[in-house]
Amino acid sequence: MSKSLDSFNCRRTLTAGGKDYIYYNLLEAEKNGLTGASQLPYSMKVLLENLLRNEDGRSVTKESIQAVANWLVDKGTAGVEIAYRPARVLMQDFTGVPAVVDLAAMRDGIKALGGDPEKINPLVPVDLVIDHSVIVDEFGTPLAFARNVELEYERNEERYKFLKWGQQAFRNFRVVPPGTGICHQVNLEYLGQVVWTNDETGETVAYPDTCVGTDSHTTMINGLGVLGWGVGGIEAEAAMLGQPVSMLLPEVIGFRLTGKLKEGVTATDLVLTVTQMLRKKGVVGKFVEFFGPGLSNMTLADRATIGNMAPEYGATCGFFPVDAETIRYLNMSGRAEDRIALVEEYSKAQGMWRTAESADPVFTDLLELDMSEVVPSMAGPKRPEGRIALEGIASGFATALEKEYKKTVDTAKRYAVEGESFDLGHGDVAIAAITSCTNTSNPSVLIGAGLLARNANRLGLKQKPWVKTSLAPGSQVVAEYLEKAGLQKELDQIGFNLVGFGCTTCIGNSGPLPAPISKTINDKGLIAAAVLSGNRNFEGRVSPDVQANYLASPPLVVAYALAGSVTKDLTTEPLGEDRDGNPVFLKDIWPTSQEIDRFIAENVTRELFARKYADVFKGDENWQKVQAPEGQTYTWDDKSTYVQNPPYFVGMQKTFGAIGDIKGARVLGLFGDKITTDHISPAGSIKAASPAGKYLTENGVGVADFNQYGTRRGNHEVMMRGTFANIRIRNHMLGENGREGGYTIHYPSKEEMSIYDAAMEYRKEGVPLVIFAGIEYGNGSSRDWAAKGTNLLGVKAVIAQSFERIHRSNLVGMGIIPFVFENGTSWASLGLKGDEIVEIDGIETIRPRQTMVAKVTMGDGTVKNVPILCRIDTVDELDYYKNGGILQYVLRDLAA
Repeated sequence: MSKSLDSFNCRRTLTAGGKDYIYYNLLEAEKNGLTGASQLPYSMKVLLENLLRNEDGRSVTKESIQAVANWLVDKGTAGVEIAYRPARVLMQDFTGVPAVVDLAAMRDGIKALGGDPEKINPLVPVDLVIDHSVIVDEFGTPLAFARNVELEYERNEERYKFLKWGQQAFRNFRVVPPGTGICHQVNLEYLGQVVWTNDETGETVAYPDTCVGTDSHTTMINGLGVLGWGVGGIEAEAAMLGQPVSMLLPEVIGFRLTGKLKEGVTATDLVLTVTQMLRKKGVVGKFVEFFGPGLSNMTLADRATIGNMAPEYGATCGFFPVDAETIRYLNMSGRAEDRIALVEEYSKAQGMWRTAESADPVFTDLLELDMSEVVPSMAGPKRPEGRIALEGIASGFATALEKEYKKTVDTAKRYAVEGESFDLGHGDVAIAAITSCTNTSNPSVLIGAGLLARNANRLGLKQKPWVKTSLAPGSQVVAEYLEKAGLQKELDQIGFNLVGFGCTTCIGNSGPLPAPISKTINDKGLIAAAVLSGNRNFEGRVSPDVQANYLASPPLVVAYALAGSVTKDLTTEPLGEDRDGNPVFLKDIWPTSQEIDRFIAENVTRELFARKYADVFKGDENWQKVQAPEGQTYTWDDKSTYVQNPPYFVGMQKTFGAIGDIKGARVLGLFGDKITTDHISPAGSIKAASPAGKYLTENGVGVADFNQYGTRRGNHEVMMRGTFANIRIRNHMLGENGREGGYTIHYPSKEEMSIYDAAMEYRKEGVPLVIFAGIEYGNGSSRDWAAKGTNLLGVKAVIAQSFERIHRSNLVGMGIIPFVFENGTSWASLGLKGDEIVEIDGIETIRPRQTMVAKVTMGDGTVKNVPILCRIDTVDELDYYKNGGILQYVLRDLAA
């Protein structure tokens, strides 16, 4: 982007690898008025450079740049708004398909307003990695991978055709085909550049690589010194279309790491400890930056593991500065030599290079961890921050069984499984999965899992027959080094055959359990367990049959497949018996870190990365066979149940009209604390009796071909029917503890019905809707459908005690106002039942963060005036809201 302003006279030339680059030098800017810039946290230096480079006097002013340097005074507590422009956008296919659907719809929309469809193009580079569609149908056999790929293409042909169309229709848009890897690992291993370059008016400008992604675990790239975080698809679309990401200057929590991990302790144990500490601290909406002497004892893969789980500890990002380890990783992962030279020269010239001698930056607040105190751990049974030391897992499960799952009778009883020679009981491990971006990028834990499998095989240990085992590596590189090291055949022997490349179990793509096992679990009300190397273990996420989910390192996943139950204490009880009937303990087969390091040195090489990423956009023969339409606008197929033209721009005028107050609104739901986007947004399997299931049936789709919500995100008809339809969500309008499932009561008829059906009744009656909720409403993944579906159901406002950052922003982006109660107030303290009528006046003149009043008329006619705070936080967000949403705002802007 060309611009002429340089208020702090810091535009300079840098020579690296024999080439000249223009850049905006922070140290020069400091000399010219930005006092203290060199003391800022490294992540804040990235924001400062972004503003210096994009200063235009309008969205970025001299004053807003000065505010970043002034951060040293208030350390982010003053809430100054800035306009931030990321270098690029990363997408996965679940969230990417609806974004491309919206772009295609915008091309139709701008045409209807008399504009040029060609104007709708990503203005910054966009990479979409297809990684969310593979499901673990087949497992435990050498044929599992081929069969799962075959099924993936059968189910997703329509979506893949659409994405292939997008690849030819839009400039600046690349698609990484299925079967390549998980988007965050491909980002870490290949897409991320640390320093980005752009040719502008004959000069090459160098600047920090930054990205936003339509998946909350985009934060993994922070391990590489690339500032990135997850945004909703809605925000990502705006960023793609050249809109700045409007954000408040964050507080930055410094996390000082000292010491090094003890023998037998993994990066997973470390990240679960860090997650627990930061959740306890409370870092929602804040940056976390890691510093201290401990960084010198961490591999880049370990850093990426910690960066990855930022959504679980609640932070916007978990940033690691660039240092010698970054350069080592760039070399090892096959990055171009001239880029590596540029990264080192640029980072040093900018004061963005960390060494053991570097002065500590100034932070808002501090935490500290001596890594030698970390112990083997898992997290569960339903929260990522619920870390328990390994010796406490069995007793912790027993407590959860009684207190959380209300099982108090015969908890040790076992039940025969029809047609099988085994029985099942509470706590049996039904799923053991090496999965997800968090750990599958880390050779130490994957090689460790392979060596543990080898050691178990030597002693004759076998996995328990009721365990569904799977290995879904984060990239083809991983599969290759496990194969090369001779460890894949060891994993195969315990059932951890390759099932696919992509997010599987962690996002609910665990596939069905064998029917007799599923039947026994459900008929007998068993609390079965899953042990997965993932980052998400929310209830109902992994499998509809499994309620207790534990996050663990890949070696522990293998160990629990052997043990078969979380009721065993693996620190004192044997995993099983060897061929001679002797007990075998976990410590007997756990590999040493020395052996793991030797295997990594021999098998994880630059040549391997270079070969596997040489032709990354080409895809396999399945992808090459996909026949896609061509042209600049998409030919929508009315019969498609996967991709439909959404109604956001129907009847849209060139200018927006006045926005009205909320009058006579009814309550659609009363929800408790920590309602996740998994609860709100459609995810996982589609039930035949659900509104979405009925829609598919009516459109001639057989139950066997329902696929899952994630693959149908390009069809708003399916998605709005699945909003609030999660089997575990509780609406407190239906009794004190609420009924599980997506139900509500329609008023004034007092009839109980699905949330979708009630919303459609209210729509017919012309009645607007509101939702009430507790603390941290919308935490979890950055699911844009949690906001889109809410909008399409007719909800005008959500009133909660607090919001998760991305979801709050997404609600505004879809034209819904988020409000928060005053401290200490909640819908429960107000005695709401759901039969109330709600009015909110003054919306036509609303201002960011304005205190307003909700007039609540109770069922008995009494009126309560409830003070609420508008959480439209910035003037840009107010513009989006007034236009009916961010897409409408951008479309009008481009049409004008």
